[in-house]
Amino acid sequence: MPVRIGIGLPNAIPGVPGSVLVDWARRAEHHGFAGLATIDRMAYPNHDSLTALAAAAAVTSRIELFTDILGPTYPPALLAKVAATVDQISRARLTLGLAPGAGAGQGQEFDALLDEVHRIWSGNPEHSPAAGRAVPVLIAGAGEPALRRLVARGAGGALGGASPEQAIDYVARVRAAWREAGREGKPRIAVLAHYALGPGAELQSLAHLQDFYALLGEYADTIAANALRTPETIREAVKAFAAAGVTELYLNPTVPTVDQVDRLADVVSPALRD
Repeated sequence: MPVRIGIGLPNAIPGVPGSVLVDWARRAEHHGFAGLATIDRMAYPNHDSLTALAAAAAVTSRIELFTDILGPTYPPALLAKVAATVDQISRARLTLGLAPGAGAGQGQEFDALLDEVHRIWSGNPEHSPAAGRAVPVLIAGAGEPALRRLVARGAGGALGGASPEQAIDYVARVRAAWREAGREGKPRIAVLAHYALGPGAELQSLAHLQDFYALLGEYADTIAANALRTPETIREAVKAFAAAGVTELYLNPTVPTVDQVDRLADVVSPALRD
């Protein structure tokens, strides 16, 4: 089955005017991308993911919306309320991609957050405008705790920056855990990859990724170097991730000019028509 191709919003690139996010969303839907995704950091000069997706929801009618990935940014009650609001504005087009933080005890706090937001969405009116719908959640991470969470509370899993070879192993493990848990249907499996296209884009792309991922130390250079920056590498990646069994591939921009939407659409247009 062909992988569904989505595109990221440039909300995480410093200095991007909010109006660009709105124009980007309109153009992405016009070209037929399956979804719009955000990435996020708390201590960074980026636009908030859910606010950006609310703006995108207001100017689109079809394209799906995805936080890819939202860390421990909101307390549970606020996350449930804001996410339900965006879901209402978008007429049920939102998926939350969520991950715990890296600190001690974050896993337990994350489990408590998942329990609380689902309790609120289940019909408790004290915080949320949800109308009987739990917003779908994809759980990030490839470890056993992530697999446990995604089969218990998720619609599937999400993986950022993985190679197609890594995705093959991840897809197999997610599907096995899904079956063992007795879940019906098939899990959604989303992968995010960074891209940039066009003259002069490579240096700007490298600089942004090295800055955004600087907290990871030397590994930031690896992420920056592995971004997709030619039509050929993007087409190869689409084919490889589809063969790996990934259901959704989000190509995240590292250059914020709106022509990046058009350039990417030209490269992946056959996949957008499938």
